[in-house]
Amino acid sequence: MARPPRFDLPQLLDAAVRLAAESGPSGVTMSAVAASVGAPSGSLYHRFAGRSALLAEVWLRTVEDFQEGYFAALESSNDPRAGARAASRHVVAWSRAHPREAALLLYGAHEFGRDDWSAEHLLRADKGNMQVRAAVAALAGALGLHGGLALERVSLAVIDLPLSLVRRHLRGGEALPPHAEELAEQCTDALLTGG
Repeated sequence: MARPPRFDLPQLLDAAVRLAAESGPSGVTMSAVAASVGAPSGSLYHRFAGRSALLAEVWLRTVEDFQEGYFAALESSNDPRAGARAASRHVVAWSRAHPREAALLLYGAHEFGRDDWSAEHLLRADKGNMQVRAAVAALAGALGLHGGLALERVSLAVIDLPLSLVRRHLRGGEALPPHAEELAEQCTDALLTGG
C-alpha cells in the first residue's frame, strides 16, 4: 500500500501564500516553498511542473476563493443595490479575514507570471474574469443602468472602490480600520444612487 504524501497540496500552497505576502511574487520559488514546510524540493516538482505552475495555482486558488464569496454577496438579495453593497462589504471583510491572501491579490496576475501559465491555467483565469464582467453587467442591468459609462460606474462602485480602500491600508502596512466595511458599503451605495 502506498504511503500518503507527507506534504499535501493545500499545505504547499499555504506556504506559497505566506511567502508571497511577505516578499511578493519573487519570493515564491520552489526551493523557498519547500524550505518553509521542511519538504524536499522534489515534493514540489512532483506536484507542479515548474515555478510558473506553482505561481498560477497560488494566484488562481486565492482569486477563486475570493470570487466565491463575492458572487454570493452580489446575489444575496433580490434588491440589486443591496447586493452591490454586500459585494463591496465582502471585498473588505474578506481582506480583513484573509490578510495574506489580500496582500497577494494586490499584485496582478502578470506579476504572478501569467505570460508563462499553461493553457489550462489561462482558461481558469479567463473564466473567472468573464464571470466578474458578466456579474457586473447583470448588476448594471438590474439597476436600470445601461451603456459604457454606466458599466464603468458599477465596476467602480463594486470593484475598484472597495479595493482601493483595502489597498491603501494594506500597502501602508496598517490594519483595516473597524469602520472600513461600512465606509465601503456607503460609498458604493452613494455612487450607484448618483447614477
